[in-house]
Amino acid sequence: MHQFDLSEEGLARYRQFTCLDVHTEGEPLRIITSGYPEIPGDTMLAKRQYLTAHLDSYRSLLMHEPRGHADMYGALITEAVTPEADFGVLFMHNQGYSSMCGHGILGLLKAACETGVITLAKGPRSIGIDTPAGLVRASVERLNDGSLHASFLNVPSWAEALDCSVKVPELGVIAYDIGFGGAYYAYVDADRYGISCRADNQARLIALGQSIKQAVMAVHPLTHPLEADLGFLYGTIFTSREVTDPGAHSRHVCIFADGELDRSPTGTGVAGRIALLMARNEAQLGQALTIESIVDGRMTVTGVEQVGYQTKDAVIARVSGRAFITGRQQFLLDPQDVFQTGFMLAR
Repeated sequence: MHQFDLSEEGLARYRQFTCLDVHTEGEPLRIITSGYPEIPGDTMLAKRQYLTAHLDSYRSLLMHEPRGHADMYGALITEAVTPEADFGVLFMHNQGYSSMCGHGILGLLKAACETGVITLAKGPRSIGIDTPAGLVRASVERLNDGSLHASFLNVPSWAEALDCSVKVPELGVIAYDIGFGGAYYAYVDADRYGISCRADNQARLIALGQSIKQAVMAVHPLTHPLEADLGFLYGTIFTSREVTDPGAHSRHVCIFADGELDRSPTGTGVAGRIALLMARNEAQLGQALTIESIVDGRMTVTGVEQVGYQTKDAVIARVSGRAFITGRQQFLLDPQDVFQTGFMLAR
């Protein structure tokens, strides 16, 4: 068998990136382990701004084709910026950078434990992770069967607005709520408008999700109470009571960035949802809800504490889910490659 491999001398002409790929409840996460320079900045928002201004070509190279795809998602590990954190993370996707990502946190915990970055003794271990949305406190434990149980206490989540309405070309006037769970989402009851949240309806869900997001953004400006950079609508979440698991509360389909469809129930999305349900007295403090995804992935979310956050009546949500390592990658950029930053075909 011929061995097709580059020598060290051959590799020297390429820019190199190494990554560890995982998925959380079906949603991909590409953890970038080398190839970036150190990212300056005293806060995670400052680091995100630096990435956007100076290194965005690396994001598109690793997220877009031919190395990624339209629904790829990434995480770049940084030094911590607060004393309570073990490390920091910046999340990226096909359009830019997220403020927080629940499936990403769970995927990072899996990868950190399996690679020895985090060592586990008997019982749960607490880990602090700095994100642009704030400090996330996570917990991971190795169970008797060898599997990992990971969860995190999210940044404060709240019901931003209830019972709003907007006109959408495809549907007419629709009702929506806005919740914050590390990012702002517009939540739409899919059952009310006869919208299937099954996988065979993904094209329509993407189109409607983008249309709703644009319509809401036009009439409902958002201001985060503390950070101006967080005051934007991140995506649309369709909710449905049509579930596969009879023990599940509901199903989520999140459309975000440039038409990305989250394969997981969306960690920040379920945190925002529990805040909305509690605001409507449809969920109680301490009540655990299982939320399904479009591919039958599932996350469990529980409102564990009510807190004040600036001007908001907020809730701290605990989110848990399963993650699995899928591969190790070494990506190369040929200096003569005609697609220096990758490409992405329009949907």
